[in-house]
Amino acid sequence: MAREDFAVWRCGRHELSLARPRIMGVLEVGPNAYAAEEAVARGREMLDEGADLLDVCGELPDDEGLTSHDEAERVVPVVRGLASTGAIVCISTRHADVAKMCVRLGASVVNDPEGFSDPAMVQMAAETDCGCVILCDNEFRGNASRRSVVLDARTPLRPVASNRRFTLPEESPIMREIMGFLGDQARGLMRAGVAHDRICVDPGPGQGKTTDEDVVICRNTRKLVTMGYPLMQAVSRKGFSGTIAGSSEQGSATIGLAMWGIEAGARILRVHDVASAVEAVNAYWAMSKADPRQAFVSLGSNVGNRVDFLSRAVRLIDEIPMTCVVAASDAYETEPAYGIATPVANAVAEIRSELHPLVLLDQLLAVEDKLGRMRDPEQAGHGPRTVDCDLVWMEGETHAGSRLTLPHPGLGERDYVLVPMEDLMHDPVRFLTHAGIQVLPPEQRVGHVRTNLGPLDWK
Repeated sequence: MAREDFAVWRCGRHELSLARPRIMGVLEVGPNAYAAEEAVARGREMLDEGADLLDVCGELPDDEGLTSHDEAERVVPVVRGLASTGAIVCISTRHADVAKMCVRLGASVVNDPEGFSDPAMVQMAAETDCGCVILCDNEFRGNASRRSVVLDARTPLRPVASNRRFTLPEESPIMREIMGFLGDQARGLMRAGVAHDRICVDPGPGQGKTTDEDVVICRNTRKLVTMGYPLMQAVSRKGFSGTIAGSSEQGSATIGLAMWGIEAGARILRVHDVASAVEAVNAYWAMSKADPRQAFVSLGSNVGNRVDFLSRAVRLIDEIPMTCVVAASDAYETEPAYGIATPVANAVAEIRSELHPLVLLDQLLAVEDKLGRMRDPEQAGHGPRTVDCDLVWMEGETHAGSRLTLPHPGLGERDYVLVPMEDLMHDPVRFLTHAGIQVLPPEQRVGHVRTNLGPLDWK
């Protein structure tokens, strides 16, 4: 499938496709924010709201002189708890020992507020395979050894003019300084052995800059994109957004700036309010970009006229907005698995959809409801069902959460999915292995196929 953007951000064991915008949820941990257990719970909520990755921050704006030991005590339990879900976890820290510890515990990204100006942080990045976010903070950008001018947090990014004749300062000096710092730091990481596709840049709006400078930087987002690195749009809860929009809460202003960032080419949005950002991005992306992606839905039924239920389910899936069924396998009777008591009729539908995976999941659950599926909470989803619709794989999508995990964690062991997929493609094992999914040999799988029940009537 032809795509406008083939970029991938490599973060540890994860490859995050940037074919669509990604949401980074911010988790602040500390005395005036979340406690560790609360942060883990909130992080899991963010994943179910649609966050693609989570940024754990232990050093808060009011903290002064926070030691690496104190920071580690705050963030380590949170990183460990969230990484165990399989989520892409980012640690925001300026301390190399904290970064190294968190990467060892499962963090996949390091967001350095000092922009990797500390040689110890560069060494940490070179010795690991984490993704690296270079942030340009006015307070720290003078710390880089390759910079010739040292500026403090109150130093403007432009020469101060005595007679102001324009609403905004001149763009060129500001962007030359910002892009120069980000480019220098990125090249420094690459010289140390960090691959280009592990690096993301953040111009740092709201970080030690004036409101006018922040506006100039955001207006020049397209120039920043031309640097060739994934660009982070981190405008959430920044004071300048409320100033320019006339809002004290800053939530709607954040969404407005985020939408502009996406239009200009930013692909990672760092936000506090994940649910609102996901809804806004989904709506904007659906209207602005044609983005059909291949996906596979596993279907199962073990009550009533099983083949008829599967056929009706495929017809209803074909009616989901911005979605179509490309092909459906035959129905197969399979051995019971995962505690199910009776044989099951299974099939797989290949679809194309432009919906966000969690939105598509909601639509598939609605199909189950229309066909009368009853859920017994004591049977944990393994009881009798008229139909079960599992989204097991979607092009360019990985997700961790209690509502949805992609690819489905059981995909490689389910004979009742792998065999029907042979009706849809020449070699599903090779296809899934190429996608990074471990596929078990037939004798080690569960839910073995017994007989072919014939084609589905769905067209």
